[in-house]
Amino acid sequence: MEELIEKVGSFVWGPPTLILIVGAGLYLSFRLGFMQFKTLPYALKLAFSPKRQDKESKGDISHYEALSTAMAATVGTGNIIGVATAVVLGGPGAILWMWITALLGMATKYSEALLAVKYRVINSKGQMSGGPMYYIERGLKQKWLAILFALFGAIAAFGIGNMVQSNAVSSALNESFNVPTWLTGIVLTVFTGLVILGGIKSIGRVTALFVPIMALFYILAGLVIIVMNIELLPAAIGLIFSDAFTAQAAGGGLLGSVIRWGVARGVFSNEAGLGSAPIAAAAAKTDYPARQALVSMTQVFLDTIIVCSITGITIVMANLYAGANVDSGTLTNISFTHFLGDTGGYLVTIAIVLFAYSTLVGWSYYGEKCFSYLLSDKAVPYYRVVFVLAVFYGAVETLDIVWGIADIMNALMAIPNIIGLLGLSGVVVYETKKFMKVAREEKEKAKAERVTSA
Repeated sequence: MEELIEKVGSFVWGPPTLILIVGAGLYLSFRLGFMQFKTLPYALKLAFSPKRQDKESKGDISHYEALSTAMAATVGTGNIIGVATAVVLGGPGAILWMWITALLGMATKYSEALLAVKYRVINSKGQMSGGPMYYIERGLKQKWLAILFALFGAIAAFGIGNMVQSNAVSSALNESFNVPTWLTGIVLTVFTGLVILGGIKSIGRVTALFVPIMALFYILAGLVIIVMNIELLPAAIGLIFSDAFTAQAAGGGLLGSVIRWGVARGVFSNEAGLGSAPIAAAAAKTDYPARQALVSMTQVFLDTIIVCSITGITIVMANLYAGANVDSGTLTNISFTHFLGDTGGYLVTIAIVLFAYSTLVGWSYYGEKCFSYLLSDKAVPYYRVVFVLAVFYGAVETLDIVWGIADIMNALMAIPNIIGLLGLSGVVVYETKKFMKVAREEKEKAKAERVTSA
């Protein structure tokens, strides 16, 4: 069974799926005039500006809380272990292909979020529900495809989004600090229950506080290493670029080991194209779908270009990835330890715990919305209870098969989602043009007000 699941997993995360995801990002980038590059500063300002909360707009949580919920789900073990896997299997050049994938993926994430807000609905409890299943059904008029997405998402939520994460936390704490797995399971179960039983508003408040602290902690640790060893940085960056275009990179056609692993781990980390993050974006208070879409777009930049880069550059600077007995699961740990001693290893362990827990909390909401779409809103309380109990199971059991099945479901989510994005790309372009006109008028008005006040 394990061998079969591994083969299926390798296939669904293989070249066809990766070409579909990256190709969609390239297509959407062209249709949008590569607007992700021109609007990134404005998008970051929207995401983190305390002045604009759109309190009068429909929605459950603020722009920032929607972003932090999505960030909580994506900034996970993929940012630490996933990057290490890409370097071990693909070489340093894989990091450049992660960056390229992310830059194209920003257009994909933007389109997902825009459609999620555009086609969201108000459920029986007066809350917003949205995501690929809604824009596939209401926009593309293909309910069977929407059901497939929700089914894949519901299964992935219990694996990738739950038991795999609690297992990563318990294993990390047991290996580094000898904390019993059952004790970690109990603590995680209690804390998860306290957060998710309160719904999206509770999740949004917790992630809004938790995510920036978690991310800054890891980023600062990596920056300390880079600054203390700044003489190694130019060579590391040079190697990343030169290795990306070697014969190994081009081996096997355009998807050699360097490109394949860079793209695969990039997509796995930021989830652009998988359709998970727009579920959180749909809950945001916003007046225009494109405004929240710009905020959501910054998630890919922050996740891959910032957080993953810290991991990748540190690994290349340490130059321990080519050893005969290198294990991608511990490569980041030993790279940090190489520069900071035991403290570095402890920092990575703590980061894994924080990142995995944040993923668990964020994915609880994704799974909830998938289950409510498949069944009804009445199923949500039961789902939350089962989800919380699954946290403990994941912390104390071996999960090879669970991981494999969830990994397959995670990849399969992309297929109906990408079909929906491509089929509704005209809607994305129309809504974008409409909002950009509004944004220009707002900018001119703000400029006039500054002149008047001066």
